[in-house]
Amino acid sequence: MPTDIPFVSGAPVLRVEDERLLTGGGQFLDDREVSDLAHAAVVRSPYPHARILEVDVAAARIIPGVLLVLTGEDYVADGLGSIPCQDACQTRDGTPRPDLPFPALARERVLYVGEAVALVVAETGVIARDAAELVEVTYEPLPANTELDRAAEDGMPLLWPQCPANEVFYATQGDPQSTDIEFANAAHIVRQRLVNQRVSANPLEARGYIGRFRDDKYELYGGVHSPHLFRTQLTRDVFHIEEAKLRIVTGDVGGSFGMRGALFAEIVLVLWAAQKVGRPVKWAASRTESFVSDHHGRDVISDAELALDDAGKFVGLRVSIKTNMGAYLSIKGPRSPLNALTLLAGCYKISTCDVSASGVMTNTVPTAPYRGAGGPEASYILERLIDKAATETGVDRADLRRRNLIDVADMPYDTGLGLTYDCGAFKAVMDEALSLADYSGFDARRAASVKASRRRGIGVCNVLEQTGRPSIEGADLRIGADGGVELAVGTAPQGQGHETIFKQLVCEELGVTPDRVSVITGDTAKTSVGGGTFNSRSAVCGGAAVEIVKQKLIKRCRYLAADRLEAAIEDIEFSSGVFHVMGTDRQISLIDVAMAEGGLGEASEYSPDAPTFPQGCHICEVEIDLETGMVSVERYVNVDDVGTVLNPMTLEGQIHGGVAQGIGQALLEQIHYDPTSSQILSGSFMDYAMPRADDICDFTSGSHPVPTSSNPLGVKGAGEAGTVGALPAVMCAVADALADIGGGDIDMPATPESVWQLLAKGCGR
Repeated sequence: MPTDIPFVSGAPVLRVEDERLLTGGGQFLDDREVSDLAHAAVVRSPYPHARILEVDVAAARIIPGVLLVLTGEDYVADGLGSIPCQDACQTRDGTPRPDLPFPALARERVLYVGEAVALVVAETGVIARDAAELVEVTYEPLPANTELDRAAEDGMPLLWPQCPANEVFYATQGDPQSTDIEFANAAHIVRQRLVNQRVSANPLEARGYIGRFRDDKYELYGGVHSPHLFRTQLTRDVFHIEEAKLRIVTGDVGGSFGMRGALFAEIVLVLWAAQKVGRPVKWAASRTESFVSDHHGRDVISDAELALDDAGKFVGLRVSIKTNMGAYLSIKGPRSPLNALTLLAGCYKISTCDVSASGVMTNTVPTAPYRGAGGPEASYILERLIDKAATETGVDRADLRRRNLIDVADMPYDTGLGLTYDCGAFKAVMDEALSLADYSGFDARRAASVKASRRRGIGVCNVLEQTGRPSIEGADLRIGADGGVELAVGTAPQGQGHETIFKQLVCEELGVTPDRVSVITGDTAKTSVGGGTFNSRSAVCGGAAVEIVKQKLIKRCRYLAADRLEAAIEDIEFSSGVFHVMGTDRQISLIDVAMAEGGLGEASEYSPDAPTFPQGCHICEVEIDLETGMVSVERYVNVDDVGTVLNPMTLEGQIHGGVAQGIGQALLEQIHYDPTSSQILSGSFMDYAMPRADDICDFTSGSHPVPTSSNPLGVKGAGEAGTVGALPAVMCAVADALADIGGGDIDMPATPESVWQLLAKGCGR
């Protein structure tokens, strides 16, 4: 770490965890040494929809080394409950959505390829997998439905009798009547159907868990977003035990992108199996297994309309969102479409909106929040509509946006969709981004591309998301008798750099170096409450909890210091970990005060009163090879307002990672189901394209912080900003490059094949 950069909040210090992680010192699941460990393998359904007539485990049970084979019948016999969905929403008739069962092992029927049917536990993973092959399941195949757009059609298979036309929930926002009036009087209306395809998160470390049962208590080790929330739901809804009987420890986690926020069947299974065999049990997914068992993201079809008046002002927005929930409602399944509804107005003043979201059940892997969780879906819809409006009206895309952006003077701003933005400088952010991107020079660059027999397009997108929604977070700060500092926070990082940020928040004021601070995250035994890591909330909620507990400890030590220095409390000054008596040379360090007391500790809880609204402008330029249809990202600029910046280097890394993920979805990634067999066709990295270094250009990132008053640090969430911006920016650029040959409606992913087909059809080659 550079020694000339002070280790304080706001400084661009290197991440302290990187040396440990890069030199093999991490404690990922496979690094955890557990004695007497047994291994599990899951028997999965090869059918998208079928009745289970028989599960014959006799051959598997007699294999040497097999310890246990569990089925859905055992699950019911042991009284285990259903995996819950925590999102409350309604059906189209206004009644509460049906509470669909979600067992960890199927018993009567299977609803998607990859659903867990049985669990084999053995001495080794090889034995467990071999024995799983011997479990004979007799199925009666049933008609299946994997197509979102056809799920509600007459004659399509019905997954749940409680869900007519396969719709499980329906939600609306806005004012339909006033929106109808504005559309009737509008000078211009643009319409577009947009597909936000199904994707897989594919973190570097595949999912895996270790369950242990000892001293009449359960322990779970493995990557999850919300240890405290999962503890509540597992003990209350599945195992029907007291919370004190389950401890969850995440350890180091190799990525998530929202996927680890789901309460997966395998979590239940390893805990249950550990209790049954009296030994720790480990399950770890292969990459192919991940494709059919990790919950997927997105899978949205939207019909959208934007109305404008003669001055180019946005007077009405209509959007109907249809989202594929998969075969079961995951723990936060409805969250993304419900979030998207509230975010559809984006950064713009739109006179009135009428927006709706429908959740549809199909015979596919359940879907769950994926990086941005509604933010990218909403920004993609709105920004593509605005670009289409600019093309059809002949107004410059940047000018059209500027006419409609919310002003600083408009704050706080009520969008009419259930959100009130507290602060932001949207026009200044866009102007800064346009300058960095040399927007005025784009026509010359486009001409140069044409001269080189290529096509160039540009996307300019103003995006906004809702992060750090009101939810509790806890922090415990203790100084030991030896002067060591332990900070425990309820968040559960998956690579975001929490250890660095939390140390930056405490080291300077406590007067200690980073090596003297031990940061513990993601352990329900170390903090009494916790929300976890999702929705870009860790700095907003976790950082605020750390700031509060730090100030509590300083306040407590101030009184103790006054006693030891024999001074009045009002005469005590505090700076950089040292208490001074004003006008004298008498002083004592905070650490010495705590050590003299034999150690001191404080705890805090924090929940914000309102969410934050990070905002940014992302500008992308692409170039298209006319012979191959290959899209090359040539330039990418972003300027983001994430409030107070705690570490510029970590922030830029988060933005870059999110942009790369957005580029991956825009140009490459898609989960494919065969419409006839309902089998997944993209079950490996041979069939599912992930972005590589040569798919991404160098990024130019700027920051325009407008601190919020909604939390003590003034921070706004940053972890998802890159994806929220990249998805529309890249696709708007591709559509712009193809607009004159009818490619303005192109959907993701803009693969070489799909682009080449458009070029061939439009004679653009």
